[in-house]
Amino acid sequence: MGCDSELKAIEEPKKEEKTLKEEEKMERTQAGVLVLRKMPEFKMDAYDPKTGKYITVSSDDYKGKWLVVCFYPADFTFVCPTEIAAMNAKYDELQKLGVEVLAVSTDTKFSHKRFAETEPLLKDLKLVIGADPTGEVSRKFGVLIEEEGLALRGRFLINPDGVVVAEEVQGPSVGRSVNEFIRQIQAWQHVYKTGEVCPANWRPGKKTLPVNTKAEELTGRVGDYVTVEELLS
Repeated sequence: MGCDSELKAIEEPKKEEKTLKEEEKMERTQAGVLVLRKMPEFKMDAYDPKTGKYITVSSDDYKGKWLVVCFYPADFTFVCPTEIAAMNAKYDELQKLGVEVLAVSTDTKFSHKRFAETEPLLKDLKLVIGADPTGEVSRKFGVLIEEEGLALRGRFLINPDGVVVAEEVQGPSVGRSVNEFIRQIQAWQHVYKTGEVCPANWRPGKKTLPVNTKAEELTGRVGDYVTVEELLS
């Protein structure tokens, strides 16, 4: 199920045909949600295009940091390089926000290197790309398509406490918005710092909802504090 293939629903085995192991796989692959849970621990080979070297990355490397783990289906496909290129174009902005980025697919580190070297969109690539050929890491994050051995488009934001605060999972045929994701990062960082909450479409400089200090005033009266026009402006 790459970017170029027809989008089809994944058929689950009939209940009576599942083994216990298969049931456990289904529970861990696409049935669960990681939001508000600890980031799964992982360790894998990777390719670092900044140095041209193969490296090893692990969840321990990112402790105490904001982290984006961004899964994509496969190297040498079509939507995937556009997503990686868009994220790479925002790399410096993400670094200023104190955010690390780790892209991951089930390709090998050797495939990643060749992909980065030959795809014109990936010229000057800075993102480290993790290699998950066994699917172990993709499975832990719940995005592995077992029948295909490929990952869905899963993007996870982890806060410095190691908690997953946002996830977005899509099928292969549509790419994700980097600009919207950066907006979400800014909102989550504000929440993490202040204890306030952010209404729909919030951007830095717009109104937040100070529920940490004015919960009684805001209960049932949010419309007195912020208007729909302000939300959409």
